[in-house]
Amino acid sequence: MGRGKVELKRIENKISRQVTFAKRRNGLLKKAYELSVLCDAEVALIIFSSRGRLFEFSTSSCMYKTLERYRSCNHSPEASAPLEAELVIILFLNAINNYQEYLKLKTRVEFLQTTQRNLLGEDLGPLSTKELEQLENQIEISLKHIRLAKGQQLNDQLFELKRKEQELQDANKDLRKKIQATGSENFLPMTLEDVGPSGHANEPSQELRLGVCDPSLHIGYQVYMDHLSNESA
Repeated sequence: MGRGKVELKRIENKISRQVTFAKRRNGLLKKAYELSVLCDAEVALIIFSSRGRLFEFSTSSCMYKTLERYRSCNHSPEASAPLEAELVIILFLNAINNYQEYLKLKTRVEFLQTTQRNLLGEDLGPLSTKELEQLENQIEISLKHIRLAKGQQLNDQLFELKRKEQELQDANKDLRKKIQATGSENFLPMTLEDVGPSGHANEPSQELRLGVCDPSLHIGYQVYMDHLSNESA
């Protein structure tokens, strides 16, 4: 039974299209190899898939050599001369465009350098009165922006200093409260246990003798001892 005739049109099914491409690509590469071996021919084959993948076969060590040979044989000297002349014209136009771009950039750089010197108060002689007025306005605007930026920085620093001042004041208040609490504990009144059987006060504690406590405690203690002495007399 013979093979059916295949209708030459694009295969719509994606999977079938990929399978057919792989089979026919391999067959084409095989035929190119057989042709180069059997007939001693120089063969070059280039295939691009629908996804852009490259498949190639060449009897030469480098595909470029075959392509150069094809170009030299396909184009006569009369036909290649206009192409070379056109290429020279394109390169010349590109060079002109690059040079013009260079001149524009150079002029821009020179203008910026001159403006910078004028802002620094240099090379003001060639400027007219109107140009000097414009320069003065630019300087005033720049100074305004500088003052605003400086004022903002000073405000930020002042806010930070006030915040630190508030933190120090809060810490100072806490220390004062702790000191007052410690002082109230040291000024506790003397109880009957501190007075001996003879009616006289017991010997002061070691902390009082060594002067560890506040000196005001010694003064209060002496006044209390004198009071007890007067009562016993």
